[in-house]
Amino acid sequence: MTKQAFLAPLMLVILAQAAGANTVPRRAQIVGGRAGYGKCTIEVTVDGSAQVEIFGDSGHLTTLSGRPAEWRQFYCNQPLPGVPGDFRLVAVDGRGSVRLLREPRGNGGRALVHIDDPQAGAARYLFDFQWHGGEGGWSPTPPPPPPASDGPGRGGYSTARALQACQDAVTDRMNQSGYPVVRFGSVTLDNNPGRRDWVVGSVTGTRRAVSAQFSFSCSVDIHSARVRSVDVRPQRR
Repeated sequence: MTKQAFLAPLMLVILAQAAGANTVPRRAQIVGGRAGYGKCTIEVTVDGSAQVEIFGDSGHLTTLSGRPAEWRQFYCNQPLPGVPGDFRLVAVDGRGSVRLLREPRGNGGRALVHIDDPQAGAARYLFDFQWHGGEGGWSPTPPPPPPASDGPGRGGYSTARALQACQDAVTDRMNQSGYPVVRFGSVTLDNNPGRRDWVVGSVTGTRRAVSAQFSFSCSVDIHSARVRSVDVRPQRR
C-alpha cells in the first residue's frame, strides 16, 4: 500500500470533522469474560464509508460518505486498555473492506477502523478487537443495564452472550490450529430436540492467503455463557 493510499482515510476524517460529519457515540455493554483476555465486538451498518473509534468502554461511529452509518451492537468483556498486549483486528462479516488505521498503543489508547462499503445499499459489518493483558487502564462509568427485552433465555441477552462465548472458543481453537484470520458465517442455536444448549454454525479460517471452510458446534450453558465443549471440523467439499 502506498503512503498516499494509507493517508487518504485519515484525510477524510479531518475533512469530515471540519464539515461537521455525523458522529454517533455509544457506550459498550460489559459482559465479562476470561481474565487476561480482552475482546470487544462491534457491529455497524454502513452505506458508503465510515470510521469506528474505540477508547476504553466508549465508541464513536463517524459517517464519511453515503447514508448515516448506524450502531447495531457494541459489547466488551472489559474496557480497552491504553496499551493492550498482542492487539489485533478480526473481521467477522462484511462485503467491503475493514482496515485498522490506528491501534491503541502510542495513540492515547484509541483504536480506529475504516470501513468502505462498495455497493449500493447499507450492509452489516461485524468485527472484533482482541488483546491479552495491557497497561494504562480506564475508569469507565458503569454501563447502562440491557433493555428489558434482553432478558434471559432464547433470543435474549443471555443467548447473545452464549453465542459470543462459542465464537470466542471457536476463534481460540482456530488460532491454535494455525488460522490467524477467522470469519464467521452462520452462528445460531441448534433447534433440534434435545440440543437446546448447543450453538452451531460455519466459519472460514485463512492462513498464508489460503482459506478453508469449517463447521463447528459448542455445548454452552445458556444462562452463564460457560462453554462446556467445542468441536470444529473441516467441511466436506
